Amino acid sequence: MIIRETKDSFIMIRQHDHAYLSGETIKHLKPSLLKSDSFFDDALYAAYQHDRSWIGLDDTPIWNDREKIPYTFSDYPLLPKLAFYKIGVDEIERVNTYASLLCSLHFCSFFSQSNNKDCLVFLTGEARRQMRLKEAFPDLDEELLQQHFRLLQFSDNLSLYLCLNEPGVDKEEEHPWFKNGFQNTEMFHPENQPLMARWMNEKEVTLDPYPFEKDFRVSLPYKIVAKGLIEEKGIAEAYEKSDMGERVIFVRQ
Repeated sequence: MIIRETKDSFIMIRQHDHAYLSGETIKHLKPSLLKSDSFFDDALYAAYQHDRSWIGLDDTPIWNDREKIPYTFSDYPLLPKLAFYKIGVDEIERVNTYASLLCSLHFCSFFSQSNNKDCLVFLTGEARRQMRLKEAFPDLDEELLQQHFRLLQFSDNLSLYLCLNEPGVDKEEEHPWFKNGFQNTEMFHPENQPLMARWMNEKEVTLDPYPFEKDFRVSLPYKIVAKGLIEEKGIAEAYEKSDMGERVIFVRQ
């Protein structure tokens, strides 16, 4: 779950909805920014589906007693998160081999600096998977694969930018992950710099330079869950009883 806290409530966004937003953005990417159009549909499928491992976890949010906030994707207990990451990549692999390779690379990047034994077990298992999946592509273009991997990371981060920031926020008040642009996007910038986003107003976002073919709109489902209702009912029931809303955001040049 992606959480943004206000004085009286939590704005809660399901991970799979955030992932769908990832796909809805990069489907408009300028083809000239990639080495080839080969496997683009597979990379797009990876963007749409990369967080399907969270579908079950987000169905019933749980409460973080120490932080006094629902658990988010970044602080969710490690062991169930790792287990569901594997389940999610397994499910993607049954549908699209190339997309599952990208998603495996994506999840492994989260733990690349970790010495935690459970993370190391996860990384070892995914390394085996990646070797096996690459056998399905004897002429695999590693450079293109890396471009698609960076594209998946960008799509994830752009969607998080739209989810984690208060709409219309000033650049200096943005979530700290994004103030200096999107990491690992230099290959999509003509001057080898990170792509930079900013809110133009409460409904419109732009990027510099603009990596898309045209202006477009995206929709983001969310729930506003009142803190008072959580105190009365508990987080699971309060979330269930809260209505689903939808925010429309325009991405413009």
